[in-house]
Amino acid sequence: MKPKTPSESRTIMTDMVLPSETNPLNNLFGGELLARMDRAASISARRHSRRITVTASVNHVAFNRAVPLGSVVTVEAAVSRAFKTSMEVFIDVWIEDRYTGERTKANEAIYTFVAVDDTGKPTEVPELQPETALEKERFDAALRRKQLSLVLAKKMKPSDATELKALFKED
Repeated sequence: MKPKTPSESRTIMTDMVLPSETNPLNNLFGGELLARMDRAASISARRHSRRITVTASVNHVAFNRAVPLGSVVTVEAAVSRAFKTSMEVFIDVWIEDRYTGERTKANEAIYTFVAVDDTGKPTEVPELQPETALEKERFDAALRRKQLSLVLAKKMKPSDATELKALFKED
C-alpha cells in the first residue's frame, strides 16, 4: 500500500449554528459539536483508508470556547497517524467572527477510527507520511497517546512503552 499524507485526508465542513442546535445559553450543544466532529473525522479516515470506517474511541475533546448561535463553524479533520488497522484523526474547530471574518480556534478533539471490510473485520490501512512541522508533531504524539491508552487498558506493560519512557529519561 502506498503511504499517504495528512493533506490527502483533510476534510473541511462549514456550517451555521441554528436555534434548534443550541442550549438555554444560546450556545451550540456539546453533543451537536461532537456529532459534527465525528462526521468530519469519519470522512477523513475513509479518505485515508478508502474503506468503511467506524469510530473506535473519542480520545480527547476540549471545549475551550462556547460557540454562539449564528456562528459560522468550520470543522477541520485530518489523519494524524495510521497504525495497522486504526487511524488517529485530529480535529480543529474554528468559529468565524460575523463582522470581521476573523477565525478563532474554539475547540479540538482526537478520535480513533478503525477501517473494516464489508464483513466488519478490521483491515490494514496505508501508512501516513507527515509533511509539515505540525503534522510531524501530531504524528509523534499519536504514538505516545496510543501507548498510554494501551498501558492504562493493561494491554501493554509500562516497561514496553518506549515512547512514554523517553519522555522521562534524563540525558
